Amino acid sequence: MPKYVIEREIPGAGKFTPQELQAISQKSCGVLRNCGVLRNLGTQIQWVQSYVTDDKVYCVYIAPNEKMVRDHASQGGFPANRISEVKSMIDPTTAEGK
Repeated sequence: MPKYVIEREIPGAGKFTPQELQAISQKSCGVLRNCGVLRNLGTQIQWVQSYVTDDKVYCVYIAPNEKMVRDHASQGGFPANRISEVKSMIDPTTAEGK
């Protein structure tokens, strides 16, 4: 299944408290479980992890298509300023040819 990186422009994200980050995480998980067109799609779309920077959050999702990722963002009220499908992954072992 395709993997996507979502760039979310959220001013001040890097200053969010642990409680604010928890609330955002709970909302995202709640959308996956309970909301509208995404009801029961938890097995079709998976939030892998997110990276928080000063003014952006980069989220990694696995989903059948970009539309499902956009629907999740819309249902949760989250920005999705850019969605890019991952074409390849590399890491230090790539240099070794493994």
